[in-house]
Amino acid sequence: MSGVIYQVLATLILDFNCLVYGAANSIPVLTMMLFTSQDTILDRQMTSTEGSLYISLANIGAIIGTPLAGYLVDYLGRKRSMIVCVLMPLISWALFVFSNKVEVLLASTFIVGMGGGMFVIISAYICEFSQDSIRGTLASGTMIFMILGILISIVLSEFLSYKTITYIGLTASTIGVALLSVLKESPTMLLKRGLDDEAAKAMAFYRNSKPDSKIVVQEIEKAKQALAPQIEENIPEEEKLTAEFGKKPEEKLSKWQFFNRLQKRRRFSIRPKIRCTKNSKSTQRGLFLVMTAMAAGIFQGMSVIQSYSIPLFSEAVPADVLSPIWCTAILTGLNLVSALVAGYLTDIAGRKLLMIFGSIMVGFFGLLLGTQVQFHWGPAWVTPVIICLYSIAYAFGGGTIPYLLMGEVFLPEVRGVMSIICLEWTWSCNFIAIFIFKPLVAAIGLGSVFYFFAFVAILSAVFAYFCQPETKGLSVNDIQLLLVKKKVR
Repeated sequence: MSGVIYQVLATLILDFNCLVYGAANSIPVLTMMLFTSQDTILDRQMTSTEGSLYISLANIGAIIGTPLAGYLVDYLGRKRSMIVCVLMPLISWALFVFSNKVEVLLASTFIVGMGGGMFVIISAYICEFSQDSIRGTLASGTMIFMILGILISIVLSEFLSYKTITYIGLTASTIGVALLSVLKESPTMLLKRGLDDEAAKAMAFYRNSKPDSKIVVQEIEKAKQALAPQIEENIPEEEKLTAEFGKKPEEKLSKWQFFNRLQKRRRFSIRPKIRCTKNSKSTQRGLFLVMTAMAAGIFQGMSVIQSYSIPLFSEAVPADVLSPIWCTAILTGLNLVSALVAGYLTDIAGRKLLMIFGSIMVGFFGLLLGTQVQFHWGPAWVTPVIICLYSIAYAFGGGTIPYLLMGEVFLPEVRGVMSIICLEWTWSCNFIAIFIFKPLVAAIGLGSVFYFFAFVAILSAVFAYFCQPETKGLSVNDIQLLLVKKKVR
């Protein structure tokens, strides 16, 4: 039990930095109207173009920061690369505090976006030091704490000045960087570098045990099995995954060599004397699974609703009843609570069931929201109620499960590069969904857009039922076995 507590505390340290990142990302949304107005507190008023850049530059920073983090995660290790990423929000908060120049604030939003690469690291970091029975619950906390950071920032903006909030953010970010010094490097990362003794000490730290204890020895052996590449010719992929590992000295492979040569080496000819590239089926299917689940989750429309929540609530709820800011805070709070419950249920109900259930409910509430917007069959307050229910349903499926799968379905040798690909895909899909929202509304109407989101949600449920394996409580090797089977359902 004490080992579980150590793993939870280590995860909380990582998640605290997600909270700081979320709070920093919400600053542009909360201050854009002020900075583009004549009452700006900056050295000059932001232009309309600068205001748009102020909100969007974080996405560009994330697209650049994610592959950079993916490179650092194996070059520096999980812990040191995490420190580099969390320095980005720290620098951004410092710029918010000490400068009032428009150009500097634009740079600060770009820099905080580069910190988004931490999600590549955290997912792998937690999955590599946590035990299988609680891995899902711990790994789901990253998005929960990012939402919590956004919520805290929204609430504080109603009571505190911009400068006060930035000082609080700078202090919290400094604490987050300092707390990382307490953690040990990932045991799996140390094993990859041949530091078996250090890996045992790190595992002992996360299990609150001695390096030579039975539980530590077992966990180290399990990690070694996950790292051992099996590339022999003419051995079926499933047989390789179930065979014993580590009997012979292993050839050292780069991650791309590993990706191309791992497990089954299938041969087929398109033309005589031409051999095809040999790929890992489990990695291919894992990548397809995660990318499809992430795209489906994003195009269920929750990111669009969150981005346009203030104008939606301004139209639906009279300002003298409740301000749009407070409506947005309530929505964010519901996202947080729902994500907490979903994170807990991932290791009880399972990933697959939650994805199916959440997606079906999003489809149902999306249909209700579309008809309400188009036909106004209910009073105005019905719209925000449906939006909140829509948000709760999304948290149980597309808002949690794809990110959990990203940390589970890939073997350690390729987990870093696969996470980069998945997150780059996520940033791109998120940008597209938000970018096309206004043109779609102008072309087909807001109600029809929600019909589209509902349709995508139903497709997500169908995909999860037929293609998504249940990974609850399984080791990475067991998950590979599920992925190479012809039938997932």
